[in-house]
Amino acid sequence: MAGLVRIALDAMGGDHGADVVVPAALLALARDPALTIVLVGCRSAIEPLLARDARLAERVEIRPASQVVAMDEPPALALRNKRDSSMRAAIDLVKAGGAQACVSAGNTGALMATAKFVLKTLPGIDRPAICAALPSSRGHTRMLDLGANISCSAEQLCQFALMGSALSRAIDGVAAPKVTLLNIGAEAIKGHETIRQAAALLQTGPLNYVGYSEGDDVFHGDIDVVVCDGFVGNVALKTGEGVARMIRGALQRECRRGPFSMLAGLAAYPVLRRLRKTIDPRRYNGAALLGLRGIVIKSHGGADPFAFANAIHIAVKAVREDVIRHIAEGWVAGKTEGAV
Repeated sequence: MAGLVRIALDAMGGDHGADVVVPAALLALARDPALTIVLVGCRSAIEPLLARDARLAERVEIRPASQVVAMDEPPALALRNKRDSSMRAAIDLVKAGGAQACVSAGNTGALMATAKFVLKTLPGIDRPAICAALPSSRGHTRMLDLGANISCSAEQLCQFALMGSALSRAIDGVAAPKVTLLNIGAEAIKGHETIRQAAALLQTGPLNYVGYSEGDDVFHGDIDVVVCDGFVGNVALKTGEGVARMIRGALQRECRRGPFSMLAGLAAYPVLRRLRKTIDPRRYNGAALLGLRGIVIKSHGGADPFAFANAIHIAVKAVREDVIRHIAEGWVAGKTEGAV
């Protein structure tokens, strides 16, 4: 059996709160017998949903919290005024050792601000970054930052590269992840000064830096880690999710257009099912807040139970593969080589 893992869930965060988080917790528990969960939030909202499976509920603890961070709440206000929120209490559990990781679908800005305030950053890391896997023709590509830092220095981009490479080694088992900087062209003269400075630093560092990548390389290039600032990364992420939904919707409409289309769709169903699984954003839900002294995973605010359960799985894997240690060791190596 895999090592025992205890995860704290912000049961009230996201667009749907406990209605999604609790079923997702039960789904994750059914998949992993070595998992225990702490549901943080309003007991009266959580308990009726847990009652659906009394056997799995035996591996769940409820930790009450009297406040909820709204999805549109300014991060500074949430940090100052919501000290007993389900989000803050879940992160506090990680800080105190009562859980090994936290998962929340709540307000991204508030989650980042609270996690940074409570857990602090690892030595040498200026800012945490949001990193997630995006589907690609060769499996997936890890990309960061996806929205935590709108603008970044060259040194911070190098820190993101080190963290993303460490995550890829730990989670994906890639011995020497191919790292790129997202740019408007592959030529050395392309891009603004910060990108070119970051490239110069990475070329002399310990990472397997393979140069610039363009937007289309994220989804079909021979790369493992794509680095960019949070503004560019968030736009790329949302664009990719929109394209995936458009393709799924177009396929469904075309298969229902008429009798012959329905017959053709039925014949092609096994292929279409595999395609749908490949591009389904729910399978890639769960972004790691890298650079903190604890594991925090951000779920999409509108996630359904299947998607949120995937975020829980990512948290569990990050714990078992000791991602924080890999990042810390990667930073030390990068510092020694002069990459940061």
